[in-house]
Order: sequence, then structure tokens, then C-alpha cells
Amino acid sequence: MNAFKAWILRYQLFSLVLLTLLLAVVLPAALDIFRLNLVGKYLTYAFVAVGLVMVWGYGGVLSLGQGVFFGLGGYAMAMFLKLEASDPETTKIQSTPGIPDFMDWNQLTELPMLWLPFKSFSFTLAAVIVVPTLLAWVVSFAMFKRRVGGVYFAIITQAVALILTVLIIGQQGYTGGVNGMTDLKTIMGWDTRTDSAKYILYYVCVALLVASIVLCRWIQTSKLGTLLLAMRDKEDRVRFSGYDVADFRIFTFCLAAALSGIGGALFTLQVGFMSPSFVGIVPSIEMVIYAAVGGRMSLVGAVYGTLLVNAGKTFFSESFPDMWLFLMAGLFIGVTMAFPLGLAGLWESHIVPWWKGRQAALNAASKVADSASVSPVVPPTPSSSAAAEPAARTTSLPGAVSGQSA
Repeated sequence: MNAFKAWILRYQLFSLVLLTLLLAVVLPAALDIFRLNLVGKYLTYAFVAVGLVMVWGYGGVLSLGQGVFFGLGGYAMAMFLKLEASDPETTKIQSTPGIPDFMDWNQLTELPMLWLPFKSFSFTLAAVIVVPTLLAWVVSFAMFKRRVGGVYFAIITQAVALILTVLIIGQQGYTGGVNGMTDLKTIMGWDTRTDSAKYILYYVCVALLVASIVLCRWIQTSKLGTLLLAMRDKEDRVRFSGYDVADFRIFTFCLAAALSGIGGALFTLQVGFMSPSFVGIVPSIEMVIYAAVGGRMSLVGAVYGTLLVNAGKTFFSESFPDMWLFLMAGLFIGVTMAFPLGLAGLWESHIVPWWKGRQAALNAASKVADSASVSPVVPPTPSSSAAAEPAARTTSLPGAVSGQSA
């Protein structure tokens, strides 16, 4: 127990413990299964926000195309689920049974070779991480080795998101087009639409998110985390010290892509579909807003930011369907103007000093009360004989003097 507490103190994970209790205990007890499933969907976006904290907050590189990696992970899982849902018995009314329905609609007569490996669940799990990471490595290697960064890198990632969106929509026979892949009901024969399955998937999402935050926090407290901060603030000084700045940034960008891919796969499992609407520029910018609202230097703050923004979107769209977009824009602008460092910055600048001041005042008050409760020490009263002795001496002096004079 003491070792676990020391580990928590070393990596400053008390806020993560509180977040875990909120996600794993409080919310499941307070929400019905429909709302809890919504929270589970929000948490899949939190994987992207956590990755952005690493690549943007610590690495100093803003990526506006993280939806690409989220979508690739989601599509990898969707391909496996779609193949499972397209068995010959279920698709016997099609012209070509045994292939996904959108392929039959586009007059494909056999399963494309690209889809064949996704019949394996183990290959799919590997592809969820490897495919986004591989694309991230190609993009980051080409850019960072040529010292392309800043706003230019952000624009390039937006271009990648746009290209992938156009590619997915254009290849309708292979990807489902603008409608995406729908009707994903089972995984390995297990129905994901039941309430028990939704609870299990929610807790799996929470566990993987907490593990991702622990991994990123470990990286932040290591030498690599120190170098990332140094590169963000003084890139030339780190380069002159003999370090290859590009390699560290490539690693961080690939890590963020892998986390985004995991989030996309979990999204597909919980929601039951995947479409190009989660790949383009707009969702990518929204994911940056999650990290900005929560605090781009705080892993836990990114999760709270994701929950707050998506909960606000749901509330505004349900309560004010005609103007919810304006309310969301006001929320974004107001938070970023009032709290430039996000919710985590608000916590550090206001809540923590207030709490420390309150604790100091309570400690001072308790010390004053303790000192007042101690009774004062009263000096001992002199005895009557001791008090009478000086008086006897003074009264005998005159007689003695007179006797001597006589």
C-alpha cells in the first residue's frame, strides 16, 4: 500500500484517481444506460485529446488532422465487424452473398484483397494501432526531417484529412462512401447492443483511457518529457546539444496517432457505425478544442474538456435546437478568452491557491485555539513564616542600635 501511494505521489496521479472514481463509480451509478453510453462515446474522443496534449502541449506541434487517425482506427474495426455481419446466410438475398451490402450495391462480385486480412480479429486489433501509426510516421518523417513545423505543419495535416475524406467518399464500393459502414451489431458473435454489453464496453473504454494517461504521464516524467518541453521552448538549444529533434517529434506524433486509433476503434464498437464525417477537418478541429478547453498541458484536464464540450453540445442541441451552434461557439470563445490555459489552468491559478490559503488559515486557527486552552502557570505564594522573617529583622534593628549606644 505504501509503495502504491509513493508511486501515485511520484507521478502526481491524485487527479487521475479522482477522475477514475468519477468515471468508474459515480457516473455508472448516477446515469441510465442511454446517457452512460453517450459518456462512453465522449470518452473515445478523449483518447485524441490526450494525444494532443503530448504532441501539442508538450511537443509544441499543433496537428489539425487527428481525425484522420481516429477514423483509420474506427474503419479498421468497422471492416472486421462488417465482415462478421456479412456472412452468406445473412446476405443470401444479395446478388453476391458473403460480401458487405454496399459492395453488392456497387456491383462488386467478390471481396477485395484489402479486406481479406480483416477477417482475423487479431490482425484487426494490430491494424487499429499500426495503420494510424504508420501513416503518422510517413507524414511526420517527411515534415520533421525537413524542419517543417508551426502553422505549415498544421495546414499539411488539414490537407491530409481532406484528402482521406475525399478518398473514402469516392471509393464507395470499398468504403461505403458518404454513408460509411453501418449495421455493426456483433463482435465474435457477441451482441454489442444489449445493456450488459454497453456496460462492459464502457468499462473497457475507461480502463484503456486510464492506462493511456498513465503511459503518457510516465513519458512526461521521464527524460523524454523533459526534452519535449525543452524542444518546445528552445528547439535550437536542444539541437545544438546533440539531440535529433525530429526523432523525438516523430515518436510523439506517432504516439498520438496510436491513441487516436484506439479511440476510433472503441467508438465503432460503442456506436455501431463509422463514417467519413469523423475523419475530416471539422471533427479534427473540434478535437483540438477539447484539449484547449481542458488545458493543453494537462492529461486529465483534456478528458474533462472533452466531457464538458460534448455534454454542452448534447444539452444545447436538445434544449435549443435552433441556436445550439451559436451557443457552442460562444462556449468555445468564452472559455478560451477567460481561461487561456483551460480548465487545468483555472484549477492551478485559482482553486489550488484558495485551498492552500484555507488550509493555512485553519492550521493557524487551530494553533491559536490550542494555545488558549493551556492554563497559565501561577508562581507559588510565599509562606507566612518567610514573609514574617524580614519584618522581624526590621523591627529588631532599632532596639539593637539603641542598646549599643547606651
